Amino acid sequence: MNPSTPVQDLAAQWKSACRLYPIYFELAREFAIDVQTCPDLEAGVDTPGKEAVEQANHWLEQMDEKVQVHQLRQFLQTNAAVTPEALLNLLQHFLAKVKKNDTIRDKVDFLLVQYFSQMAPAGLQDDDVDLAYVSQTLEPILRQVDLKPPVWLNALDRVLESARRCRSLDELLHGGILEQGRKAKGQAGELFYMPVALVAFTRFGYLMRRAFFRLMLGDLNIILDGLTELEERGIQTIDCRRAQFSAQEPILRLRMICQSWKVMFQAEYSSGQPLRMLVDLRASVETALGRGKAADAAVKAPPNSPPQAKPGSNPPAKPNAAAAMKPGVRVAASPASPAASASKVNSAPNRAAGKAPVVPGAAASTSRPAAKPVATSSAPRSKATAAHADAPEFEVSGVPGWEADPDSEPKEG
Repeated sequence: MNPSTPVQDLAAQWKSACRLYPIYFELAREFAIDVQTCPDLEAGVDTPGKEAVEQANHWLEQMDEKVQVHQLRQFLQTNAAVTPEALLNLLQHFLAKVKKNDTIRDKVDFLLVQYFSQMAPAGLQDDDVDLAYVSQTLEPILRQVDLKPPVWLNALDRVLESARRCRSLDELLHGGILEQGRKAKGQAGELFYMPVALVAFTRFGYLMRRAFFRLMLGDLNIILDGLTELEERGIQTIDCRRAQFSAQEPILRLRMICQSWKVMFQAEYSSGQPLRMLVDLRASVETALGRGKAADAAVKAPPNSPPQAKPGSNPPAKPNAAAAMKPGVRVAASPASPAASASKVNSAPNRAAGKAPVVPGAAASTSRPAAKPVATSSAPRSKATAAHADAPEFEVSGVPGWEADPDSEPKEG
């Protein structure tokens, strides 16, 4: 810290640190982050000296390095004690940083969307969420914003339109739509922090959340309707291995799990959803009903008509049924850790059925290497956990690339 820092600046820094300390300390406790307490902040000293303020700032810097984006996301969406005021304090903290890396950018992006989501009324329609409305809601953070978005921000509207055309969660996750939004954010660079850009990305994130939420609930309703139809046919179990369940999974248990998911989704849009399991479970139910891609493939290629091998060639390899049923693109289970997701989603149904919890994302994709996250505990972690620890809010691997229009690229100045 500069020795000539005015006393009022020291007082403001200390006040900010005192507001953030309870949030960060609870974060460290929940995710078993190894960090020592800050004695002066713990004691709530009223008039700290310069050294105490420096130690408090150092403690916060340590926590900023250790707390991953997915941990902040899970904590803020599932902790009832998190208020809009707490979100404002965190936003002011991150926006005040001189050096902002991609992790800081993703935290700011999430915090803005989370703050707007908490402030938005329940009956708000998508068409009402324009830049002016979002800017007005974010005024405590961004003050007055000049709402003249540069042309490169038009890419966000094109992504939103693609999301609105999706008819299933599978289509949204596997269509490259989410990757387009992330690429637009990455290409913005330092221009991401322009006030009008922060407003535009907040609007984009909020509307993508709502599209995501609607598709998830739609898939759940289709699954539940399909289970009812199967029961009416006298079927009691179906093959759900592709969704990380058993080859003879009881329909009664699947219904209980879906109901628990539905309650969870209503409570929080993103509190550890097992996204891949949900997509694969819908596919399993549609296959059992004689619908869907797997059923269509079986009709087109009857098992009694194997392909004839050419003379002198090796016989064709026998297809692996389990592999054939898996989708070609793997989807991250959630922004939270898979173990945490499993405990929330499957606890009641699994205890009732006497089975071990299913861990979403147990077969993680290796199509793209994941960044190695900071270890937060000494407990061993699965490959799936490591692969998803730094995942964005909606993570998809192996999606097609996306190239923005040349005239819509963000440019300096």
